Amino acid sequence: MINDIIPHLNKIVSMIETARQNTLSNINTELIKLYWNVGEYLSKETANSSWGDSLVELLADQIKVDYPEIKGFNRRGLYRMRQFYEAYKDNEFVSALLTQISWTNHLLILSGTKTPEEKEFYIKLSIKEKYSSRELERQIDSAYFHRFMLSEKKLEPVPIKKRTKSHFMDTYILEFMDLPKIYTEKEFQKAIIRNLKDFILEIGKDFTFIGEEFRVQVANSDYYIDLLFYHRGLSCLVAFELKIDKFKPEYVGKMDFYLEALDRDVRKPNENPSIGVILCASKEDEVVEYAMSRNISPTMISEYNLKLIDKKVLEQKLREYKVLLPDETEE
Repeated sequence: MINDIIPHLNKIVSMIETARQNTLSNINTELIKLYWNVGEYLSKETANSSWGDSLVELLADQIKVDYPEIKGFNRRGLYRMRQFYEAYKDNEFVSALLTQISWTNHLLILSGTKTPEEKEFYIKLSIKEKYSSRELERQIDSAYFHRFMLSEKKLEPVPIKKRTKSHFMDTYILEFMDLPKIYTEKEFQKAIIRNLKDFILEIGKDFTFIGEEFRVQVANSDYYIDLLFYHRGLSCLVAFELKIDKFKPEYVGKMDFYLEALDRDVRKPNENPSIGVILCASKEDEVVEYAMSRNISPTMISEYNLKLIDKKVLEQKLREYKVLLPDETEE
């Protein structure tokens, strides 16, 4: 009897959950619209009246006295609403996206970014990846925007299409690993497994973990890939080879061997060719360029850092690449 009713129960619970999510979404939409409208009003009134910024402060004080039950409309809140409007008022494309993320995420973006491009990037990323506030804060703190742009701007010796390349980073930040000063590759691998949720947040939510020490057999010998993932967006297997030292050219040959084994024996007919990521403690771009210049393998060479990188350093690097490199065009 109980088993017979379970499908009906699941259906009702599903309907309740859908309605709940729709309600929350509608509430968020109306709140964002309200804050936008208040911000627009304050922006125009403070610009055109003799009150100036004192209007915001007087309004906040009066709201507190007359309407103490209304939360979020203190001085800081009203200034944030004005800043929110002024940050996006001239960008119609971004304005159309604003209701798709939470106010908390908007506040993180407003306080943690400098340029319009950076703000737009995090808004679109938050929508695409459905970031929680904690996840978005981590990405901003780790300068994800700057690292992504540097990965896009850097010269890529491997003939990989831009659509594929944009899913990978030149530098990954793994500050959550909690490794000792001296560690082995095995300890590095195990630390990633222990922190797999944070690792996938860093490399991208389209990655699905398949296994560690993934075995491939060639002839009568077994070989083991450090980490194997599947990328939903690219519809392909992605092999990670972990190295705790500087990149060496010979690492590419080993990865090519793994990718060939995956494509011959593991990849399904409907999937795209496998991709490799050699994750090293450091790399020299010129060595990478030499190692890959005659190689047609879909392999990325990335480095990792166990500490957050100073944003100023990344900003300077990004400025240098923008000067040195022409704009890229879609392939």
